Amino acid sequence: MALQKNVKIKNRKAKFEYEILDTYTAGIVLGGTEIKAIREGKASIAESFCEFNDRNELFVINMTVQEYSHASHFNHDPKKARKLLLNRNELKKLEKEVRNSGNTIIPLLLFTNDRGLAKLQIALARGKKQYDKRETMKERDTQRDLRRIKKAFNN
Repeated sequence: MALQKNVKIKNRKAKFEYEILDTYTAGIVLGGTEIKAIREGKASIAESFCEFNDRNELFVINMTVQEYSHASHFNHDPKKARKLLLNRNELKKLEKEVRNSGNTIIPLLLFTNDRGLAKLQIALARGKKQYDKRETMKERDTQRDLRRIKKAFNN
């Protein structure tokens, strides 16, 4: 598979499972073959989440970056925790929100910027209750029906 210029890997379940409160763009500390595997599009953030360690550094946990196909025995571990880079004020604000109000930090989008660097769009989020999820599904169905009616009316 060829390396892609722009990579956009989405966490499609995030907006259904969580109520998004605030978003941030963070850099990721990557090893040698990890960025090449991401540029091939071989990454997944579907089951991942972010967590602070004891030194107040933010890490993305459970993000899968498949092993690079053209690497030797120096390949990376696909499931390892990867450090996220944010400025100090953003980190303090996020940590306070997570500790006090029980919110969580989830990745929304893994992308490469115009300089070829991998970035992760993360969100401060609150888990939705079951009735909120049903409301989201009902709203989605209503929008789909409206589009269908408009299309039939225009033809």
